[in-house]
Amino acid sequence: MKLKTFQRGVHPSYHKGLTQASGIEKAELPKSVVIPLQQHIGAPCAPLVKKGDEVIEGQRIGEAGAFVTAPVHASISGKVKEVALKPFPGGGKVLSVVIEGDGGERNWEEEKGEFREFESLKPEEVRRAIKDAGIVGMGGAAFPTAVKLSPPGDKKLDSVVLNGCECEPYLTCDHRVMLEEPDKVIWGLRAIMKTVGASSGYIGIEDNKRDAIEALRASIERISPGIKVVPLETKYPQGAEKMLIHAVLKRKVPTGKLPLEVGVVVNNTSTAVAIYDAFHYGKPLIERVLTVSGNGIKNPRNLRVRIGTAFSDLIEQCGGIEDEGEVEILNGGPMMGIAQSSVNVPVLKGTSGITILSGVEVKPKKYGPCIRCASCIDACPMGLMPYRIADMGRLAELSGFKSWSALSCIECGCCSFVCPSKRPLVQWIRVGKVKLRQAQIEEEREKNSEQEK
Repeated sequence: MKLKTFQRGVHPSYHKGLTQASGIEKAELPKSVVIPLQQHIGAPCAPLVKKGDEVIEGQRIGEAGAFVTAPVHASISGKVKEVALKPFPGGGKVLSVVIEGDGGERNWEEEKGEFREFESLKPEEVRRAIKDAGIVGMGGAAFPTAVKLSPPGDKKLDSVVLNGCECEPYLTCDHRVMLEEPDKVIWGLRAIMKTVGASSGYIGIEDNKRDAIEALRASIERISPGIKVVPLETKYPQGAEKMLIHAVLKRKVPTGKLPLEVGVVVNNTSTAVAIYDAFHYGKPLIERVLTVSGNGIKNPRNLRVRIGTAFSDLIEQCGGIEDEGEVEILNGGPMMGIAQSSVNVPVLKGTSGITILSGVEVKPKKYGPCIRCASCIDACPMGLMPYRIADMGRLAELSGFKSWSALSCIECGCCSFVCPSKRPLVQWIRVGKVKLRQAQIEEEREKNSEQEK
C-alpha cells in the first residue's frame, strides 16, 4: 500500500536512533528558572509578580490582556528574584520572571483538584479552561491553542488533525509521548473535536514510528472508535501544517489563508496531552517533554522539563558536550532550529528539543555563488523559487520579494539543505520578511501621521 504524502520535500538523515528507544525521564528540579512573559505568538503578558514575592508552582505570574496571547505560570515554587529583560532562545531579550526555587514540588496527579469532563461543558467553557492553563502549540510555533480553537462564526470545521509526524531530524519527544501516553493523546483530541464541532478526527504519523501507530490504534479501540490513525511517508517537512492537511485529507490551503478555510484545525500531539493534564489535574502548562540529542552530546535523552530551565542545566544532565572542536547548539532540530550564542537561555513552551552538533555536522559558514541548478525549486514543498526570493530578501528588494510569494514560505529549510553552494537561503528569506514587516510598520506610521495633519 502506497503511503500518503505531499509533493516535493527532502529526505535528510534522521538520526532518530539516538533517542527513539529512550523512555521519558524526569529532569532534575531546577534550582532557579527564567520564565519569559512571551512564549507564544501574539501579545506579551503583563507581570503579576514583583521582586521578593513568594510564588507556588502553577501560580499565574503573567496575565494575558489581549485575544491572541496565553497566560504564563510559575513552573517551580520559590521567591521572585527579579523581573527583567533576559536572553531569549529566539534572539534578543524578553521581559522575564526569575524564580529561585525552594526545593518544594507539587504532586498534581495526587492533588487532582476538580476534574471536569469536557462532554458536560460548552465549547466556550472548554476554550476558557485551555486558555487559563496557558496552553499553546507545542510543535514549535507556540500559537495560543484557545485562539486556534475559536474559528469565526462563518467558518465550519469538520476535521481535526493531530500532528504526530515529528519529521525534524534527531527529535523523538512526540514519538515517546504517543508511545507512553496514548490515552491522553486520544482524550485531548476528543476534547478539541468537541470544542470546534468537528465530526472527524485524524492522527497523522510518519511510518518510521510503527510502535506509536499501534499504541494509538489500541487506545482508539478502547476509548473512541472512529478516530483514524493515518500512516504517512517519512519525508521532511511532512509535519508542516499545509503539507499534513494535503497528505491526510487531500485539501489545499489557499495561499495566505489558514487551515480553517478548508474546514480543518491542526494541533500537536503533545498539545493534546497538555489539554488532558489541564482537565484531569488542573495543571497549567509548566513543563514539557523535549529531546536533547545530536552527535555533540554525550548521553542523548528524552526529558520531562520545567519551563524556564536553562539549556546549560539540561546539557549537564545529559553528560555534557563531546569535545570535538566547533559546536553548534540549536533550539529545535537542525532543519528549522535557531542557533544559540549561549546556553544560558531558558526552555520555552515551544521548545521541542535541544540539538548539539559538532564536527562535520556543523553548518559551514562559507557559501558559494548560485549556479542556477534549481535544486531548491525541486525541493520546495510550497512550489516557490527560493533562490530568487532569498536574494530579494538579502538585498531588501521588497516589492519583488512580496510579488514572488515570499510570504508563502514556511521556512522549512529544504532549500538550504539541498543547495550545493551551501547558501543560507532560508535565513535570507527570514531577513526579507523582517525588513518587509518593518517597512509596512513605517508606512502605516506615515499614513497615520498624514491623517493627523
